[in-house]
Amino acid sequence: MTDSSNNLYQMYKNMGIDRNVCVFCDKIWNSLKERFEKIDEISEYNQMKVIGAMQKNRVSEACLLGTTGYGYNDLGRDTLEAVYADVFHTEDALVRPQITCGTHALALALMSNLRPGDELLSPVGKPYDTLEEVIGIRESRGSLKEYGISYRQVDLLADGGFDYEGIRAAVGERTRLVTIQRSKGYQTRPTLSVTAIGELIRFLKGIKPDLICMVDNCYGEFTEITEPSDVGADLVVGSLIKNPGGGLAPIGGYLAGRRQCIENAAYRLTSPGLGKEVGASLQALGAFYQGLFLAPSVVANAMKSAVFAANIYEKLGFSVVPSAGEERHDIIQAVTFGTPEGVIAFCQGIQQAAAVDGHVTPEPWDMPGYDSPVIMAAGAFVAGSSIELSADGPIRPPYAVYFQGGLTWQHGKLGIMKTLQKLVEKGIVSSDFSHILE
Repeated sequence: MTDSSNNLYQMYKNMGIDRNVCVFCDKIWNSLKERFEKIDEISEYNQMKVIGAMQKNRVSEACLLGTTGYGYNDLGRDTLEAVYADVFHTEDALVRPQITCGTHALALALMSNLRPGDELLSPVGKPYDTLEEVIGIRESRGSLKEYGISYRQVDLLADGGFDYEGIRAAVGERTRLVTIQRSKGYQTRPTLSVTAIGELIRFLKGIKPDLICMVDNCYGEFTEITEPSDVGADLVVGSLIKNPGGGLAPIGGYLAGRRQCIENAAYRLTSPGLGKEVGASLQALGAFYQGLFLAPSVVANAMKSAVFAANIYEKLGFSVVPSAGEERHDIIQAVTFGTPEGVIAFCQGIQQAAAVDGHVTPEPWDMPGYDSPVIMAAGAFVAGSSIELSADGPIRPPYAVYFQGGLTWQHGKLGIMKTLQKLVEKGIVSSDFSHILE
């Protein structure tokens, strides 16, 4: 044992982690170094893509300054949207601090590109909880349902594959827009790869070529070297306090896609006749640009943290999605505990690893937009930023927790070690790992 190793174990001890937890976690980490190198290759590719887009659009110091008032002729805002369009290989993009969150970005895309009498189709099953009220699955004021827009869904097959025959039967004359959720949400289904999304879009366009195919890209950006917009998506939508904000964006969302779809969204966000011409960027642009610049590296750190978590908890006998050795397509790691106590202990461990609000103990509560109590752990520099180290889950069967984020790999590692320590302290996991390490 080297002096540096002993010093590190002492530091972890000071952070409340037992030596046997440290030894177990280090064994797992040492087995993952080749996997981490592959993640770094994806990060390097995407870093070049982002820098290339910034250089092509001549990003300058003047782009970082921002505007107030109406925001006419906002050089930085307009250049940033050109950068996003180039990163995602689309005709246009809308990137604004006035988009408050991922759900807002998705609602904006849906409400601007659907009209009364149209039908929205989800061919990948139930959408994320907060979209249920947007659509009108759960009654809510201002939903698509209130505007005469109907909804239909086709569930995934038991193995996570697409029900192609069911989808073919569901596409009708009124079907105008298809929403494809890339990540799993509060489900334990597989995340969709860009390749799988491309196959689905080709199938849909083969049935009805004028369908608008929108991808909820949240948590998936920069986890592969391609994006859904590279395989036929008309719109990709996401949040800047997730992957593309790189942990620096204080607010905001983006839409990238076909010019007409983006124009429709801009007119909905601001006003008919105004569209993208107005909307001051205030003081957000510096963080937006630098966050995007850092995003490939930050996402790589989050992916490493997720792979580490999958390997730890699969070794301990818990069901994990994706599995420990599976190729990843987003930053989210689901771990099923089967009891509320496991979900709560995991989240409390993540909170104890936080640099901000590390002294706070999270508890489940009735959050707006959800149909069951939810526990959320996130000691973040940007409130609610899920590219930062965080974990959450609904307190309902099968009692799974959803872990994501970690601006640095070292913080992600600490967070997972703290979850394991908490589970040991609660008696949910044994403190004897010797039989696992044999």
